Amino acid sequence: MGRERINAVTTSFFGRGSIGLLPGELKKRGYRRGLIVTDRFLFEHKAADRVGEQILAAGAEYAVFYLVQPNPTIQVVNDCIQAAKALEVDFLVAVGGGSAIDAAKGMWLFYEHPDTSFDGLRQRFLDIRKRAFKFPKLGQKAKLVAIPTTSGTGSEVTSFSVITDKQNGNIKYPLADYRLTPDVAIIDPQFTRSMPKSIVADTGLDVLTHAIEAYVSVMASDYTDGLALHAIEMVFTYLEKSYNGDPLAREKMHNASCIAGMAFTNAFLGLNHSMAHKLGAECHIPHGRANAILLPYVIKYNATKPTKFASFPKYKEYVADERYAKIARRVGLCSADTPISEAVDCLVKAIRELMTVTERPLCIKDCGVSEAEFMSKVDELSYKAFEDQCTTANPVYPLVSEIKELYREAYYGE
Repeated sequence: MGRERINAVTTSFFGRGSIGLLPGELKKRGYRRGLIVTDRFLFEHKAADRVGEQILAAGAEYAVFYLVQPNPTIQVVNDCIQAAKALEVDFLVAVGGGSAIDAAKGMWLFYEHPDTSFDGLRQRFLDIRKRAFKFPKLGQKAKLVAIPTTSGTGSEVTSFSVITDKQNGNIKYPLADYRLTPDVAIIDPQFTRSMPKSIVADTGLDVLTHAIEAYVSVMASDYTDGLALHAIEMVFTYLEKSYNGDPLAREKMHNASCIAGMAFTNAFLGLNHSMAHKLGAECHIPHGRANAILLPYVIKYNATKPTKFASFPKYKEYVADERYAKIARRVGLCSADTPISEAVDCLVKAIRELMTVTERPLCIKDCGVSEAEFMSKVDELSYKAFEDQCTTANPVYPLVSEIKELYREAYYGE
């Protein structure tokens, strides 16, 4: 099987339609043994078995690694690698949310190239296409298939893997290279039907954040704009219905997640994700929830003409405020002649209304984080967010003091 290129959403590895494998298909293609990478919940609720049954029918063997936890750590990745080595697997199947897929990506990389420098991989860069440290070529020893079971991360079609280093300060490292993109992504809504409502809401708001940040990114293009805008429309149309259990809306949100993933893997993200990465790791707030809480404040900040512009050759003039306004008009939140500042306010208001109907907290304080704990961490959070890889593509290049003020506003809900 040839290497599927960036953003390929296909079922070619598993045959046509859903995850149905043709009898003997894997054996005919020379695949002998696979490893399903998932979490304990999905393992106990038989999601891995449903995929495993198809693998067996296709003439291959499989084992399950089910120790992935939220915010996968370097240790979990290493444990998974040991399992893959012991089995000598030639294909991997990530089944789960972003954590399972991120863990599988990290495991895939170091399984094939154990001598690769993690310190080199995590180095920051301005443009993913012009980085100094080269990721090794993947897919020579094993193929990676990603089957998302939540509708949020888009990790099945992205070039990113977020790995947490608990031993050195609970730091989240976003690894980024197009070679981390899975060979095949299978977008099957059957896996989303049993999602708890809280996960539907958190991951759905994560989709919205992905699409909005991709649309205002300094690396946005005509190609990513169409994907981002369509994903935004789908979230505003279907998230509340999906939250209330509508099966068609669940399918649409699953598609929106993948579409937003295709947008931001090419346009990149921004300050919102930089801040959410650090807030989630330090204060134990789910990633999508952290993104949603911060989003109104970051939008207002980015929509104010900056004193210091982002540095990127394609971003010739500041247009973030106009782009936020275009989103509001496109979704029908205001009229075509609404002034830019008012249109931005309409977008912020609509996001908060969407958070309210999906019963999400509107500020950090409401997540159970005490004032004393938060204030003791806010300086470090601000510095770490400034240093995060995603900050480089934000349309406004922030000061650390400005990030701190955004955190403070988001904590109190001001």
